Amino acid sequence: MDIRKIKKLIELLEESNLTEIEIVEGEESLRLVRGGQTQLMSVTAPLPAASPAVIEQAPVVPAATLAVPEVKEDEDLLPDGELVLAPMVGTFYASSSPEAKPFVTAGQTVGVGDTLCIIEAMKMFNQIEADISGTVVAILAENGQPVEFDQPLFVIR
Repeated sequence: MDIRKIKKLIELLEESNLTEIEIVEGEESLRLVRGGQTQLMSVTAPLPAASPAVIEQAPVVPAATLAVPEVKEDEDLLPDGELVLAPMVGTFYASSSPEAKPFVTAGQTVGVGDTLCIIEAMKMFNQIEADISGTVVAILAENGQPVEFDQPLFVIR
């Protein structure tokens, strides 16, 4: 069962008056129960032995090899460099709070592991870190705006 489906079901359970949802797909089953102080009491989802769950970091792709559908009108081409892609769907935040300065700015040098931004997904704040060292050439997402999975966020050269 896809983790995105599970997250969506959790969200639906939290937004509704339901106390329990149970889904069966083939040999897999998922049961979500809400009650008392804890909103989510049990999750049961047997995984097939042949396909272990893997969480991957956002891939870094050369900017020249990726067509970007949502390029601003005044930008004909993206600058040369490596793209940092969004590893999940969520809301892009350039800083840890509205009053704080951004994690990175265009022209800033970053190293592997430096925090580039935060993506909020389902009330969880996920720090997105640089996988490569270099200079931030462009920031392609706007603060507070939704981002899609694999959407280009930064160009690093």
